[in-house]
Amino acid sequence: MSKDSLIIFDTTLRDGEQSPGASMTRDEKVRIAKMLEKMGVDVIEAGFAIASPGDFESVKAVAETVKDSTICSLARAMEVDITRAGEALKNANSGRIHTFIATSPIHMKYKLQLPPEQVIEHAVRAVKYARNFTDNVEFSCEDASRSEFEFLCRIIEATIDAGASTINLPDTVGYGEPEEYGRQFSSLIQTIPNSDKAIFSTHCHNDLGLAVANSLSAVMHGARQIECTINGLGERAGNASLEEVVMAIRTRKDVYPVETDIDTKHIVPTSRLVASVTGFPVQPNKAIVGANAFAHESGIHQDGVLKHRETYEIMRAEDVGWNTNKLVLGKHSGRAAVKARFKDLGISFESDEQFKVVFGAFKDLADKKHEIFDEDLQSLVSSNTSSNYSEIYTFESMEATCKTGDKPKVSIVIQKDGEEVTAASEGSGPVDATFKAIEQIAKSQADLELYSVNAITAGTESQGDVTVRLARGGNIVNGVGADTDIVAASAKAYLHALNLLESGSKAHPQHTGV
Repeated sequence: MSKDSLIIFDTTLRDGEQSPGASMTRDEKVRIAKMLEKMGVDVIEAGFAIASPGDFESVKAVAETVKDSTICSLARAMEVDITRAGEALKNANSGRIHTFIATSPIHMKYKLQLPPEQVIEHAVRAVKYARNFTDNVEFSCEDASRSEFEFLCRIIEATIDAGASTINLPDTVGYGEPEEYGRQFSSLIQTIPNSDKAIFSTHCHNDLGLAVANSLSAVMHGARQIECTINGLGERAGNASLEEVVMAIRTRKDVYPVETDIDTKHIVPTSRLVASVTGFPVQPNKAIVGANAFAHESGIHQDGVLKHRETYEIMRAEDVGWNTNKLVLGKHSGRAAVKARFKDLGISFESDEQFKVVFGAFKDLADKKHEIFDEDLQSLVSSNTSSNYSEIYTFESMEATCKTGDKPKVSIVIQKDGEEVTAASEGSGPVDATFKAIEQIAKSQADLELYSVNAITAGTESQGDVTVRLARGGNIVNGVGADTDIVAASAKAYLHALNLLESGSKAHPQHTGV
């Protein structure tokens, strides 16, 4: 029995970036997009082109770099948004404009303050205008899971007539329930007379932990595109997780009437790249990509797996990329070997000077730890390549003194606007003392909202990957830093966050997504 093809639409670079503090630079977006292309993702939503000049440049750069995936930009149902999206996608090998408007009574009344008839007019006008730039137009009914059935029928029929080839029914606030949400798709497809002229898509948020379940239910009721993100990244509780959706469909071929073109062995490397770039670590018990996803501690489970793997494992770890990261580099590795490994990881450099900086950091790290893993290389690139922000503060050196019964003391040397500055402080711990010393220089008046430490690889030699979230004046940023010395990594992360704050990291005009 032949199966339908399921389109995988990844919105890590757009909806995923709307997680507080998860903004990515243009170079980081390109790196992730290339990995998604390598994985076989059908559609990559590269950003929201109207949001900022930086977002426009990111969408444009991804569109010009990626050739095997369709590149998409989000746009409100406004000509200015759509024009900007069309300009960003001008050089795409395959481009899509994704326009949307709210369709639920609560959104139309309180957010749009428009009567239903005008909402339909806006939607139709937007789709027709988007067709001036591309034949590939997606229309989303924002808050579809709380929209009235009759109104959805009218607006969807009208937008398909206007030229929309994909219709998305987002569960914008994570309100949907699998059976109810799935029935919405089958009912609309059966009722709307021109529904056969468009692909129906699902876009689910995880506020009740049902994003993947709702997405898969929609597939069982006729949806043929799933919008999802790597690691389930996204605003609030996140979006449907790409790795969970793909592996559910692959593992339960007996249930789902669809198949994807995803090369699953790239799932884990892509997951780690996204975690490194965004500073959002993956929880150990996360399905598919968590460190414990294929670990067995129970004696009964261990015995069963040793006798026959399928007793307790429904997937092979190597099928999602767990065994693809081999130790290949060390302190004696040369430039050619290091550069070749970066190429294997899908990482390229804009110039010889950029690679020179990263290779220097590699040598420094190799002096500190004997084994260099792929995760270390990803972290080196994230920490040492040029970014779209002003580097006001740079880390030079530090000295920390800790003794039981005494307050830890830290002295730190940093560069501020190219000039060397020194500060010292005490604190309740060495990290607290470090941040207080930095603030003596920066006087940022920012609030520390998150401090997180994760080991990049296993073992006591591992680099510590630190995330620092700072907030000031409604602006939230995540700074990341890595070092075999946790206190030094913490200082680097704090300084990175300060640089982002001082550069005025962008705020999206549209925060709820679709």
